[in-house]
Amino acid sequence: MIAYLSGAMENAPHEGQEWRGEMTEWLKYNLNHQVIDPILISRTTAIKENAQEYKLWKSVNPEKYKSFFRKIIHSDIDAVISKVDYIICLWDEYVIKGGGTHAEVTFGYWYQKPVFLINKLEKVALSSWIEACSDSVFDDFKSLQIYLLNLYKSNQN
Repeated sequence: MIAYLSGAMENAPHEGQEWRGEMTEWLKYNLNHQVIDPILISRTTAIKENAQEYKLWKSVNPEKYKSFFRKIIHSDIDAVISKVDYIICLWDEYVIKGGGTHAEVTFGYWYQKPVFLINKLEKVALSSWIEACSDSVFDDFKSLQIYLLNLYKSNQN
């Protein structure tokens, strides 16, 4: 099984590295699941395209930035559509200013990939669209982990 780790990057501290690293380790150790981490996709794409400074292009060379960023979008959406079995999404205050997480959750829903959402906003502030695209909504990672253990450990027997 392969999980996609969706959540804010552009506006999140350290691009959301911390929770993704912890979740990657937990999934591997507890369920023997692999992950696709969009942070790694972005870094790999930047290296491949010799674009390590691409974030600077946003203000100095917008067309170059847009062209490069479309490659990242393509890789992320392709992963959601054709490479993963389910999506884990952290929905927090940082995701509101972005667009990628919204798209990943929507594509996950559209392509019938289970979307497991950890909502860190007030319930009334959670987008109805995003909630409807999610199979299950959790208040914290621990609740999600218990759910995943029950779901996937029982399917392994």
